[in-house]
Amino acid sequence: MNLFAPVPNEEPSAAGARPLADRMRPRALEEFVGQEHLVGSGKPLRVQIERDDPSSMIFWGPPGTGKTTLAKIIARITKADFIEFSAVLAGIKEIKQVMSDAERARQYGTRTIVFVDEIHRFNKAQQDAFLPHVEKGNIRLIGATTENPSFEINGALLSRCRVYVLKPLTEEQIVILLRRALADNERGLGRMQLHASAQALSKIAVYSSGDARGAYNVLEVAASLTVDTGLSPSAGPTTEIREVTVEEAVQKRILLYDKGGEEHYNIISALHKSVRNSDPDAALYWLARMLDAGEDPLYIARRVVRMAVEDVGLAEPTALALCMAARDAVDFIGMPEGNLALAQAVVYLSLAPKSNALYTAYGLVQQDVEQTAAEPVPLHLRNAPTGLMKNLGYGKDYQYAHDTEAKVADMQCLPDSLRDRVYYRPTNQGVEKRIRERLEEIKRLKPSATPTASTNKKRI
Repeated sequence: MNLFAPVPNEEPSAAGARPLADRMRPRALEEFVGQEHLVGSGKPLRVQIERDDPSSMIFWGPPGTGKTTLAKIIARITKADFIEFSAVLAGIKEIKQVMSDAERARQYGTRTIVFVDEIHRFNKAQQDAFLPHVEKGNIRLIGATTENPSFEINGALLSRCRVYVLKPLTEEQIVILLRRALADNERGLGRMQLHASAQALSKIAVYSSGDARGAYNVLEVAASLTVDTGLSPSAGPTTEIREVTVEEAVQKRILLYDKGGEEHYNIISALHKSVRNSDPDAALYWLARMLDAGEDPLYIARRVVRMAVEDVGLAEPTALALCMAARDAVDFIGMPEGNLALAQAVVYLSLAPKSNALYTAYGLVQQDVEQTAAEPVPLHLRNAPTGLMKNLGYGKDYQYAHDTEAKVADMQCLPDSLRDRVYYRPTNQGVEKRIRERLEEIKRLKPSATPTASTNKKRI
């Protein structure tokens, strides 16, 4: 069997041996459901397909949204050889062989479409092998990926492709596909004479999270369970796929999530921004989404600690201690018991007064550290443990704060070039309001600070 053989014609006799999702794959744009923003009348992808535009393209979207289906539709209506292979199975040797064959075919006037599923799994060298042939027009590359092309595909190759973003199917669109499968006698489940309530089909659609393939798989299992159960005396000539059967078929909902991929960063971003926006309900929802999808709870705990210092800061100093306690609780009791500790932390952070003053201040400090000269520490701030150092002026004119009545010395502590710089500007939120008042008090006290008599010998 040739790994790079053209797509075969589908024989009805072999349909039953293939999964329902593959059998029900649309064969023309008229059968395609969803992605109206791309394949609707006059939309960019439809126009490109109907014109047989030779430009290369990348389909980016979640599983089960039609990436492979669209490639196969293009294969049926285009006047070009179609070669399909998976990035999981092919290596650089196979790629070069296909490119060589495509270049020879072009010399005889034949165009070649190469469809690469999971193209993000190719490394840089493998992706580079496509580049000259895409540029010369030897092949028309169609890649499918669930990962963000900006991060996973070489810039040079990406710049030569049109990127089309596919969206998860809506529940209504999933239900349309499921009804079509139940009624189709040739490729679907029509011969089984099954029917399903709107509630049962809606439950499948909800569980599938916009993944048509996943929905078909659940329907196929539910149909098998329904038939195996048998008919009751009053059931009649048809059987019904019930909600309870759907729940048995699903067992556990599999949420779209990839610990190292796009959705991972999308959801943790949603959690962080919900906390920042003081929305405890949204924060709990995104937290549950991550935990139910199998995210490492300690990763979430680390991010929650970051939220405490970045978005709450000194407006509510106890937030950091509570989040550290939540981290320790997760580490100590594990999951699923530890989920409530994380829930408590994100709700507390959501309701706490917010301030990014400390986050902003540290960013300004880092900027100055990077962009200004690394001036030496002023002499009066240096310790002078030896006579030589004292003679060099170390510690001269140092003012010991505890020797002043207000415990604040009027002394410069920044380098000369930064002496008037102000980094930390507390807000009027929570505890920072008191901190702001204290800073203003310190400013008033400094000019009047005078040393008082003290017996303290060691002043560091």
